[in-house]
Amino acid sequence: MQWKRLAVARLILPLLAFASPAFGAEVQYFDVPKGDHPHDVAPAPDGTVWYTGQRSGVLGRLDPRTGEVDRIPLGEGSAPHGVIIGPDGAAWVTDSGLNAIVRVDPASREVKTWPLPKAGENANLNTLAFDRRDRVWFTGQSGIYGRLDPRSGEIEVWDAPKGVGPYGITATPEGAIYYVSLAGSFLGRPDLDTGATTVIEPKSPGVGTRRVWSDKKGRLWVSEWNAGNVSVYDPASASWEVFKLPGAAPHAYAVYVDGDDKVWVSDFAANAILELDPETKRFASFPSDRDGAAVRQLNGRKGEVWGAESGTDRLVVIRTGELKAKD
Repeated sequence: MQWKRLAVARLILPLLAFASPAFGAEVQYFDVPKGDHPHDVAPAPDGTVWYTGQRSGVLGRLDPRTGEVDRIPLGEGSAPHGVIIGPDGAAWVTDSGLNAIVRVDPASREVKTWPLPKAGENANLNTLAFDRRDRVWFTGQSGIYGRLDPRSGEIEVWDAPKGVGPYGITATPEGAIYYVSLAGSFLGRPDLDTGATTVIEPKSPGVGTRRVWSDKKGRLWVSEWNAGNVSVYDPASASWEVFKLPGAAPHAYAVYVDGDDKVWVSDFAANAILELDPETKRFASFPSDRDGAAVRQLNGRKGEVWGAESGTDRLVVIRTGELKAKD
């Protein structure tokens, strides 16, 4: 398996201020088997990195130390989309092909599935998150969202406000669940008991809210695909702040907030991963070294930001722990 490291300079892009000095970083790429079309990525506590092979029906596990990839078939017809690490240390997957929630044990490689009930038929499952009761919440772009209790196996499904579109989902440090709708363009907070969604409208209509991630303060960062923005909603003040991505026609796909509350966004138009410092309101750009990277999801762990380059059959990591100010 081939992989490579690139020492690059961050291109600092001003938003509301002048550019600061450039910084150095290490960017590393890892090939995965051709045709896997990695969609979502989840770094695990043991140092490996899981990814969904959407077009191959597999869950892949990369060992960054060797570049080796272990692929676990999920079943006939599988088309996995989202993957996260659950509180049990296992990989949890939304599989739109199987129309099921899937758990993969990291030690035994055992695959367990929970098919959705009739109310969730053809859900086009997207992403998932755990609440503090260890229940799995998930979205389906066909117009549903739902909840699985792995202990009992009970699955509940609700129709989403505004119909089709539920996409990204996240949990706050306090355990609240929020999801966004791409077609419906809203941020939603489901009641953890009843499932009823409170709709929170973005600052502008039709922005195409695609992914969402909570920071340490419980603020919700949202990628706005149609508008080319990344925005943040503060539940404490019920207020929004919007940051326009650089460039003429940006398209913000994924959003991830790291442990230092720096915000990372993948921009399809720029073929790059961007870092936003919310305090200075400046963007830094990490362009891919290949055209058509199409990073569909970002995730990370201390000192690392990982992305899935669906268009190049690669995973990419930006090692933020090695950022140094240049003289």
